[in-house]
Amino acid sequence: MMLRSDNKDRLLDLGRRCLSTVVDLAHLPSPMDLGNLDSVQSTSDLLASYTVTPPVRPWPSPLTSRRLATLIHRLKDPHLALRAFLHATHFTPGFSPSYPPYHALILRLASVRAFPLLPPVLSALRRSGLRPSEDAFIALIRAYSLASRPAASLRSFLSIPSFGLRPSVRSFNALLNAMVQNRRLDLAALLFRNCRSKFGIVPNVCTCNILLKALCKLGDVRRALHVLDDMPGWGIVPNVVSYTTILAFYCAQGDLLAAQELFDQIIARGWTPDVTTYTVLIDGHCHQGRLVDATKLMDEMEAAGITPNDITYSVVIEACCKEKRSGEALNLLNDMLQGKYIPSSSLCCKVIDALCEGGKVEDACSMWRKLLKKNVTPDNSISSTLIYWLCKEGKVWEARKLFDEFERGFIPSLLTYNTLISGLCENGELQEAGRLWDDMVERRCSPNVFTYNVLIKGFCKVRNVREGVRILDEMLEKGCLPNKSTFGMLVDGLSNSGDEEELDRILQIVDSSRRNVFGEDVWDIFVRKFVTGSENIREQITAVLKA
Repeated sequence: MMLRSDNKDRLLDLGRRCLSTVVDLAHLPSPMDLGNLDSVQSTSDLLASYTVTPPVRPWPSPLTSRRLATLIHRLKDPHLALRAFLHATHFTPGFSPSYPPYHALILRLASVRAFPLLPPVLSALRRSGLRPSEDAFIALIRAYSLASRPAASLRSFLSIPSFGLRPSVRSFNALLNAMVQNRRLDLAALLFRNCRSKFGIVPNVCTCNILLKALCKLGDVRRALHVLDDMPGWGIVPNVVSYTTILAFYCAQGDLLAAQELFDQIIARGWTPDVTTYTVLIDGHCHQGRLVDATKLMDEMEAAGITPNDITYSVVIEACCKEKRSGEALNLLNDMLQGKYIPSSSLCCKVIDALCEGGKVEDACSMWRKLLKKNVTPDNSISSTLIYWLCKEGKVWEARKLFDEFERGFIPSLLTYNTLISGLCENGELQEAGRLWDDMVERRCSPNVFTYNVLIKGFCKVRNVREGVRILDEMLEKGCLPNKSTFGMLVDGLSNSGDEEELDRILQIVDSSRRNVFGEDVWDIFVRKFVTGSENIREQITAVLKA
């Protein structure tokens, strides 16, 4: 088909406007290129004559569906992934994508919750006539579920037939789980009852386990047990997960007798409890303060050839710490490390606290060094906890040494600095606290009101209150707002030393700023200090100061 001159101009203008709304254009034909339009014979020739810069460099050449899918999978920005797809499908002559690029794009958009970009992609896929994979819809159902959009999960499931697919039990299970995760428990039960009649789906053991989870979340363990009994009649054999789901409910309710009976049923029916089953029951005993029974179960578990996992260890270690059995907690932590499990920062802090509260600070330090040898680098929380206890025991220089060791691998946090500065000040090492302060500022770690207060307290403690006032000046200059404790320490220190000049200056600072900065609690410090024993006078002064 030949193009008339005016049609060419209109088509060229339309092409420019369409392109500008879809992708970034770097190089449309220059004016000197427009003369070549006389050689254009058709619309396809005209589109092929455009040179559009790809939105991604390097661009696959030659472009294939597999290479485009790989490119989309690699791109983190969902908008850029969509632009790459549109560029390939609209401005690459002769290229017609197969299903993989669609699949990659749907997964990319779903993974980052770019939900508004999905409808046009799904519409294009539906028009293409390509047969999609059910995995794409499962990914959508899960993504909407994680975003707390169960209705969108349901719509995604119901749309599957419009793409020429029949939903299987896999996508149905994903939908059922989405309903349970979002606490649409009644809807989950309704979907289960209608899975055969409405969707032609035969439930499997995974489906039943999700239903059991929903019923337990509803607190309806009686119906859950009925489902467990009915499963063989449906041609479905319950598995360990089925029993563990109900076992977890009993443990959460504190009904350890029923939990133990169900556990015995598992063994009686020939099932071997797995690590999750044992851990759930062990956790139930720990929460009831039955640590002896929990450790006995753990021994039985290992005797049965089932290795504890990180959760098992964590549950029992926390219980040991709670019961002040720090030695057992430390031994279990060592077993955990030997099993190549990495304990959480929170768990390590609890063990350190338990050891130090029992006067075993050296054992806590040994544990810290063992973590280093196992390439488990202690974080700021662990180091701060250990520094706190060393300082509390008066071992400030050991704490300082530990801080230096930690500093080689990590930048200390404000918490770590505050902990050590506080310990140094409490033990009268103000000069070293000042050096640490300077190091902190050099590292651009800004002091907070706690940092200033511990220094002020330290100087007040050695009767150098004027240095404390100087710190108050610096505090205000840096825009850090003092609190009631700040003024309380300074007022006590200055009144005890009889330094009325500095006391008057602090009063002026508060007076000049009270309407914008300081509350009534700060004024109350001054009133209580200087107007004691006369409630009437206190009320009068407070009324004057509020004026």
